[in-house]
Amino acid sequence: MTSNYASPRELRLAARAGRFNEPTSGHAPGFLQANLMIVPQAHAFDFLLFCQRNPKPCPLIEVMSPGAREPRCARGADIATDVPGYRIYRNGELADERDDVGDLWQGDFVSFLIGCSFSFEDAVVQAGVPLRHVEQGCNVAMYRTNIACESAGPFHGEMVVSMRPIKSRDVAKVVEISGRFDVAHGAPVHIGNPGAIGIADLAHPDYGDAVRVEDDEVPIFWACGVTPQWVAQKSRLPLCITHAPGKMFVTDVKG
Repeated sequence: MTSNYASPRELRLAARAGRFNEPTSGHAPGFLQANLMIVPQAHAFDFLLFCQRNPKPCPLIEVMSPGAREPRCARGADIATDVPGYRIYRNGELADERDDVGDLWQGDFVSFLIGCSFSFEDAVVQAGVPLRHVEQGCNVAMYRTNIACESAGPFHGEMVVSMRPIKSRDVAKVVEISGRFDVAHGAPVHIGNPGAIGIADLAHPDYGDAVRVEDDEVPIFWACGVTPQWVAQKSRLPLCITHAPGKMFVTDVKG
């Protein structure tokens, strides 16, 4: 794994130059990281309504003007080049994955920056609670669930969650810490039995990398900003662009 970037700007410039294309967990500690959803303006109001109706998986950091590529939360950045990985969906199918979408840019694109649970991880680690995916330098495990989101226009589907195994003695501490970060999904949506939220096998995540859960650990599940990707697939949206799972836009906003 590349040595950690402490500066959001340095990480963004490395992504823009093609030098960094890894998950952003563990990088730029203390700064808000964001999931990205880009839709044509014709679908922007419905997606904004979807986010407002589903604030746990979709806590909004910023909604950009049509065609804009420089976010207010990261001046000098370019939303089309400064994410370590992008996914392009057409009619609900993954059509392409790339590290730059500048040549696909349209003047009617509206970009949504949505809070990410990576933003509270530094506070958890600083409190003395290790996170296995950070230690192993891999992506967090993410799963589709049976938790229905509230629909808006064409947007409908189930919540995606991220999972972190936490020692039993630290569960209350981690719940309290993450609960301070409303813009980063806040407190967990489920603790313990994955089957209760429709997850059949923790060893086979739908996104990201599997991590082991030890005997003295409890799987804890947070709402995840990959939810819009799954919703866009289920909704058969003609076109949308998202971040690749785990590869966030890192803002200049302190968490």
